[in-house]
Parts: sequence; C-alpha cells; structure tokens
Amino acid sequence: MRWALVRVALAVTTMVVIAFAVPLGLVTQELARDRAFGNAERQAAAIGPTLSVTTDRSALERAVASTQAGADGRMAVHVPASPGRPGARDVRIGTGRATAADLDTVRRVPRASVTDVAGGSVLLQPTALGTGQIAVVEVFVPEGELTRGLTTAWLVLAGVGAALVVGSVAVADRLGVRTVRPAQRLARAAHDLGEGRLGARVPEDGPAELRAAAVAFNAMADQVVRLLANERELAADLSHRLRTPLTVLRLNAASLGDGPAADQTRAAVEQLEREVDTIIRTAREAKPQTRAAGPGAGCDVSEVVRDRMAFWSALAEDEGRTVRLAGVERPVRVPVARPDLAAALDALLGNVFRHTPEGTAFSVDVHNGDDAVIVLVSDAGPGIADPLAALARGNSGARDGSTGLGLDIVRRVAESTGGDVRIGRSVLGGTEVRVRLGLDGHRPDPGGRRGRRGRRTAPRRGPGR
Repeated sequence: MRWALVRVALAVTTMVVIAFAVPLGLVTQELARDRAFGNAERQAAAIGPTLSVTTDRSALERAVASTQAGADGRMAVHVPASPGRPGARDVRIGTGRATAADLDTVRRVPRASVTDVAGGSVLLQPTALGTGQIAVVEVFVPEGELTRGLTTAWLVLAGVGAALVVGSVAVADRLGVRTVRPAQRLARAAHDLGEGRLGARVPEDGPAELRAAAVAFNAMADQVVRLLANERELAADLSHRLRTPLTVLRLNAASLGDGPAADQTRAAVEQLEREVDTIIRTAREAKPQTRAAGPGAGCDVSEVVRDRMAFWSALAEDEGRTVRLAGVERPVRVPVARPDLAAALDALLGNVFRHTPEGTAFSVDVHNGDDAVIVLVSDAGPGIADPLAALARGNSGARDGSTGLGLDIVRRVAESTGGDVRIGRSVLGGTEVRVRLGLDGHRPDPGGRRGRRGRRTAPRRGPGR
C-alpha cells in the first residue's frame, strides 16, 4: 500500500508538472524572442528622426554608430535614390543582410517584418522620408540574442518541477507510512497469535478503519486467551480431580484379593480409568498453552510441594513406602500458577505409585538456584528402559496402559518458564525426574520447541510416564 501511494503521487505530480512546465517553457521562449525583437525595434526607431530630417550619408553614419546595434555592426540603413536626380543610386549604410526582394516587399507594404537569415534574424523597419519615399532600417538579431536567458529559465522550471515531484513523493511516503505501519503491526500481531504467542496485542492508533480493526483484533485475542484458559482449566481439573482419586482407587482395588467381586471391581476401575484417560486426551488435543504468569504472579513451590506430599504421604504409608522430603524449609516463588504446579507434581508422584512396586521408596527435593528452581522426584524402582520414548509418549499413542500425559503436563509447565525436563538414574537406584523452572518467566518460542526437546531427551536414562 505504501509503494502504491508513492507511485500514484509520482504519476499524478509528474503529469501536473508536465502540463504546466511545457507551456511555461514555450511561453518563456516566446518572451525571450519578443524581448530581443522589441530591443531591435527600439534601436531602429532611434534612426527615424534622423531620416526624417536628412538623408546625408555622414549624418546617417553618425546616427547608426550612436546605437548599440550599429556599434556592433548589426544595423544597416537602406535609403532609395532620389527621383529628382538622374543617375542617383540607393544608399546603404552599415552591413546589410536582407535580400533586395525582402527590402522591396517592406517598401511596397510599409510594415515592419522579420526575416530569417544566416546566424539569426533581421528586423526590417520602414521609415517615411521627406520626399515621400520609404527608407528601411535593418537590425540584425543573432540567434544567441533570441535564446539569451532561456536555458536558465528552463533549468529553473525543471528544478521546480523536480522539487514538486520529490516533495509530493515524500509526503505520500509519510502518509503511506502512517497508513501502512498500523496495518503491519496488525499483521505481525496476527502472525504472533497464530504462532501461539497469546500476549500479542495491537496499539489502537492510525486511521479510523485500522483503529477499529485493532480494537476488534485485541478483543478477539482476549477472547481466544479466555477460551484457551477455560480449556486448559478443564484439562487440569480432570487431571487433578479424576486421575489422582482413580490412582488411589486402583491401588485399593488391587488389595481386595481374589474372587469374582474383586475381579469385577478391578475391571470396572480399569474401564473407568480408560474412559478418564480418553476424556483427558480429548481435552488436550488442542494443546492449550500454560497460563502465563506476569510479574509478581506465581506461587511458592515449597508450599505446593508440602501440600501435595501431605496428600500422597497417606497412601505411601498404606503401601509401606519410605518418603523423604528436602529443600522446602523456606519459601521459593516460581512464575507458575499454583494449579499448574500442583498438577505437575501429582502427575510425577502418581507415576511413582503406578509404575513402581509397593514398598518402593521415593523422595522429593527442591533446590533453589540464582536463575532457576529444580524439583527432583526420585524413586528406588526398576527405572525406565527407554527414556526418550517415555518423554515422547504423550504424542506417540503408546499402548502400555499409560496415556503418557503425565510427563507432557510436567514438560509444559517447565517450558512455560523457560525451563526443561530431564530424566536419569536416581541415587536410590530408580528413576529421577529433574524439573527445571526458570525464575525469569521466559516463555520459549513455540517454533523452536522441537530443537529444545531434542536436547532435553539426550540426557541419561529416563523420561516420565
């Protein structure tokens, strides 16, 4: 649009300049010619009084020499022979350039005329003598006199025309920038929103139409954020309220012993768990982004860990598991919403209970660094044979009885802060899940997630489940 406005302004201004400059140039040329011949007429008229008084050669020579054209050798006076003197000849004073035919024409029709000659033009001015005859004063006007000052005038006209064109293009460009810049900001914001950067907004400035478009875009973006937040809340609520009680129910059903009723109960629990997994997987198909925590938002990771460990400790006591908790003595804030962090911890601890035998010890450690907080969940179980596949299982559709969504929840929470998830061998002999939460709240670019995921899965031995 900007260049279209510039091209339109260039075309219109150029046409206007041509429409005015060409006639002006021609008028200037005609004015220069009229000026030259007007000056010649004035000098020719200066000889008239002398011719009306006398035709004496010496007197006429002095009169011709007194004019500028005569002094420059550009004036001639043609006096016809007196009819009362037999054998008298025409008198010519000065250097003549006109032909005899041109002189006869002027005498016959006593009217000033201009005739082209070599190197310029001559003005032939008829003057009546006392004898009734017609003398002709000839003034030569060189070609240079006809065009004197014309080049300068044309250059000035060209300069003014060029200045008008450049000025109009500059003004059109500035106007185009005012129009195009808001449109570009709107396009960039739409692209950012499409890439998943939900904080993209557009300043509401520029022309009225673009301001209205910016208002509509911002309202749409706010609505998208609200819808995604609601969807994410639904998935989180299902994760928190259904998967965790189902894990406890499944473990309790495993202790019912043998018998048809016990088998039916376990089968019903497994069927219910599969249905819940299907609901959770369906709710997460849109892959909503984790809530962004602005400056001052977030939660105390120590408090959340203590709260969730209090919940899981009761089940650990029933199964005879040894539990160790460290690093939660003092508050440590992270830029993660409390429900998100609680869901991630429930996913990790639920994996421990689900994928390790009863009596397996586990621990949770919180380490506070300068730029990140690290949460370690370790167990003394059998470990994970393929950590890389475990991290990718949430998207691979594994059929080993696990939805693979637990580690996907944890990974998204970590990535929302600029952190990551790594899995390796714990000091207890089993799996260690290391969750790094960045403290600056940096949200990585969705476009580079694949490359980061590849770096995360390279470490030692294990993903989550």
